[in-house]
Amino acid sequence: MGLSTAFTELFGVEHPIALAPMGGTAGGALAGAVSRGGGFGLLGSGNGDQDWLARELPVLAEESDGKPWGIGFQTWAIDASVVSRALEHRPAAVMLSFGDPTLFVERVRGAGTALILQVTDLEEARRAVDLGADVIVAQGTEGGGHGARHGRSTLPFVPVVVDLAAPVPVLAAGGIADGRGVAAALALGASGALLGTRFQATTESLVDPATAKAIVEGRGEDTERNRVLDIARGSRWPSRYTARTLGHPFLDGWRGKEEELAADPRARQAYEDAAARGEIPALPQWASEAVDLIEDLPSAADLVGTMARQAEDALARAGRH
Repeated sequence: MGLSTAFTELFGVEHPIALAPMGGTAGGALAGAVSRGGGFGLLGSGNGDQDWLARELPVLAEESDGKPWGIGFQTWAIDASVVSRALEHRPAAVMLSFGDPTLFVERVRGAGTALILQVTDLEEARRAVDLGADVIVAQGTEGGGHGARHGRSTLPFVPVVVDLAAPVPVLAAGGIADGRGVAAALALGASGALLGTRFQATTESLVDPATAKAIVEGRGEDTERNRVLDIARGSRWPSRYTARTLGHPFLDGWRGKEEELAADPRARQAYEDAAARGEIPALPQWASEAVDLIEDLPSAADLVGTMARQAEDALARAGRH
């Protein structure tokens, strides 16, 4: 049957499955494995740290086996020079998330590189269309990691963005962790799906083994959107973005008391000390509501093919009803 969409045709990939560019987790091996498996791997460059890119880009070039790949950034954390240096490596796409991408659009388009813009509300979606995005990622609040504090759920949000953005291809993101979720995204009119948490739990992920184990054992009801852990670890994430994580001792102790935590340097030092002693995870354990569906740690390359077959089967079953 195959799952050819506007997204797969744009990048010449086999499956409408993309890797979320998770900072510090989606390294060269993971992005390369997703591309090698027929999906679209996106290196998670975060704030564009040059040492990190220098380490991971050669790995990506080797592991992708000549297949297309891209680089993703947190828009609020970068400047134009970061994007310019990334473009020197000739990615097939640059993805910008969380913040106003206007400053970087012409630089990306001028390099002949596809521009992927992630949006978390309709205002951002309209701006992405106006800026000429080649692909738009519609992120729902079920997703793990950071997203809009006052965003919308994936199921109602994606088709609205699809209608608004047409004919620009849209990828669905947030709470998708298997082929059935990919099929649902396609049924909603999206051209594919972008997955994060599911790819954290793979052999190529840079995530700490304890976090991978926690994801495999986790439940969706154990996840929660919060700013507590960003404040506790001194992160500069803008307040409009919260993060969905698994449970955490600091979250239990400071839930609903974010302003008090921000004003208490002793509490933030206690967080750093506990992390240094290994009493708490060094980083929050970001996980989506779909974490229940994750039961193993496969190779990402194999996982892409498995999810594509699951999606084809799900769509075939739906067509028989």
